[in-house]
Amino acid sequence: MTKKETKPVLAHTSEKLFGKENFIWMIAGIIVIVLGMLVLSGGKGSDPNVFDQKEVYSTSRITIAPILIIAGLAIEVVAIFKKPKS
Repeated sequence: MTKKETKPVLAHTSEKLFGKENFIWMIAGIIVIVLGMLVLSGGKGSDPNVFDQKEVYSTSRITIAPILIIAGLAIEVVAIFKKPKS
């Protein structure tokens, strides 16, 4: 006697992993990260031969830019874990 092996049939659903709202949150997170990177890079120094400590260690570069970058990453995490509306 031979037995036929049957494989279970798996139903595939075509659900989207991310919805429109998720992509909007992702784009917002990317914009906040890019804004933080731009603030971090700062502007051009007045004289390239002179080290200006106030420009390099300014509040915007040391405090505000990292906060923006971390906030952008947090927005990305929220965008990924947010369940899309059905």
